[in-house]
Amino acid sequence: MTYIQSAKHTFDIQVKGLQTLASSLDESFEKACELLLNCEGKVVVCGMGKSGHIANKIAATLASTGTPAFFMHPGEANHGDFGMLSQNDVLIGISNSGETSELIGLLPSIKRIGVPIVAISNNMTSSLAKAAAVVLNLHVEKEACSLGLAPTTSTTATLVLGDALAIALLEAKGFTAQDFAFSHPGGALGKRLLLQVSDVMVSGKDMPIVNDSATLKQALLEISSKGLGITGIVDGDNKLIGIFSDGDLRRTLDKQIDIHTALVRDVMTQGGISLLENSLAIDAINLMQNKRIAALFVLNQKNQPIGALNMYMLLKAGVV
Repeated sequence: MTYIQSAKHTFDIQVKGLQTLASSLDESFEKACELLLNCEGKVVVCGMGKSGHIANKIAATLASTGTPAFFMHPGEANHGDFGMLSQNDVLIGISNSGETSELIGLLPSIKRIGVPIVAISNNMTSSLAKAAAVVLNLHVEKEACSLGLAPTTSTTATLVLGDALAIALLEAKGFTAQDFAFSHPGGALGKRLLLQVSDVMVSGKDMPIVNDSATLKQALLEISSKGLGITGIVDGDNKLIGIFSDGDLRRTLDKQIDIHTALVRDVMTQGGISLLENSLAIDAINLMQNKRIAALFVLNQKNQPIGALNMYMLLKAGVV
């Protein structure tokens, strides 16, 4: 058998295992979902060895999709970490055989504090299954390992079953992309959906602003000192009436206007492009790209500038 033939054989066995699992789903899956959905505490996922690795991933998936969860190592739980479990929690116990000694050793203590168990196992008559409120049967007849020893099909089935639980709960809770972003504030999605212009912009003394009586020379000094390639022009009520950018400077020089005597209000771009303070940073990116500009101002509801930002700042913040 070639490497590719071996790989395809492995795929065939695992796909068949998943098809069997899918066709065998029954009311026990619904009961498990209801139990997890109504959990007032956290979902604690527990497994040993390869099952432990899968349990860790299932806990992470649950936590990131709106179901508070964490992984508890059964070996460590037998030596102090059992205190992680409280009576309002639900425990997902994972064991292909249903007889993993480290996990079975926890059952009396779990029963004592009244934590319900959702068992994921391939043995419906096992000690774990008998102690569980709900048992999810993996229905795995054959491991992909040619020796029939290494957990392969069983771990794949467990992982997919865990994903199915997480997604079913996500949909039942009406979990949104915004909620997902809150669970991933450091990721690209979180920044796109959560980061506001106010989190990125410069403000106060760092904001390039001159009043409408300033000369063009003063405006250029403001642009140079603040380093954003732009300055805003405000009237007596501190409202933004225009902007002056590097592009405006080129157009002014083309007209041979004396930059030492001209007033910036006479050569500025009227109004300018801006965003309100509650706008998302991704909105600033999109606006800059559409308008082919490199910087803009952030305004409050009174049309007064409270900040400024440029494309470099947004890129540095990891918005794109």
